[in-house]
Amino acid sequence: MSMTPTPPTDQAVDLPTDLEPTASLADEAGVGAGSAAQKAYRPVSRGRLVWRRLRRKPNFWIGAVILALIVLFALFGDLLNIYELGQQDPYSFNAKPSGQHFFGTDAIGVDLYASMTEALRKSLLIGFLAAPLATVLAAFIGSLAGYLGGFVETATNWVINLLLVLPVFYVLMIISPLLSSMSWVILVVAIGLFGWMIMAQIVKNQTKSLKEREYVKAARYMGVGTLTILRRHIIPNVASLLIIDATLGVASAILAETSLSYFGLGIQAPDVSLGTLLQDGTSAAVSRPWLFLIPAGFLVTLLTAVALIGDGLRDAIDPTSEVNRA
Repeated sequence: MSMTPTPPTDQAVDLPTDLEPTASLADEAGVGAGSAAQKAYRPVSRGRLVWRRLRRKPNFWIGAVILALIVLFALFGDLLNIYELGQQDPYSFNAKPSGQHFFGTDAIGVDLYASMTEALRKSLLIGFLAAPLATVLAAFIGSLAGYLGGFVETATNWVINLLLVLPVFYVLMIISPLLSSMSWVILVVAIGLFGWMIMAQIVKNQTKSLKEREYVKAARYMGVGTLTILRRHIIPNVASLLIIDATLGVASAILAETSLSYFGLGIQAPDVSLGTLLQDGTSAAVSRPWLFLIPAGFLVTLLTAVALIGDGLRDAIDPTSEVNRA
């Protein structure tokens, strides 16, 4: 006899948002009519629950669509243009946006549209490489320090506090000759090395709590290695925080690259990025506003899209974050 309670037929039943119906044992055995009263409910997996919440977040979808359009423009936008990067048009100096030059030209006739697509590719590439690098460093260093404790935790706290109070901009100014003489990969490494500290502190604190769980203690008593425990039990339990950090870190990395390149410490000529285009267009912001407003508009739109995606992910993974912000 089934022990599942039967709800009154004249009363509406509100299903819990974190549960979904599944066939009862009687239905699986072919017994009964499979009515709603004979259905049990099982918990929804965390991934499906997050996806269900994410579908109800319009800010996430708005940001995702905007980011997808920007990425498509960066990858395939130059297919619509007849000018290549750095190519000059001797008959169009300081030309306004038109059908021939979609975004206009600069003082020497270089097509801004071609420069814009290449700049977006470079800035997006740096952002999507530097942000995961910083997140990986934060996950490894934070979980290791929180799990081992003792001297390792003390040394990690000392390094984190030192890097947090260190004037990063001055450090990058000192190593700027190295950045200018080598490829942009060095810039990715530099941004990643200075972007992991805060998340490492969060991961460390979470790890100190997780290592007291029964399954972690059982693995330790069974002789499982430290790195295996971190990989199997610790890091998966803080993966949601790491996903949010990596997403929001893309915007931070792009902004860092833009700032450094704007002051001549990042991408160097003949390469272009959003920072170099903004630097070139600053002096002409009044007389030729398209040289400044178009790169600035793309930068603001890109950062806003990434922020919307990160905000939606944070609300979907941690529903209490929206309540706390309110």
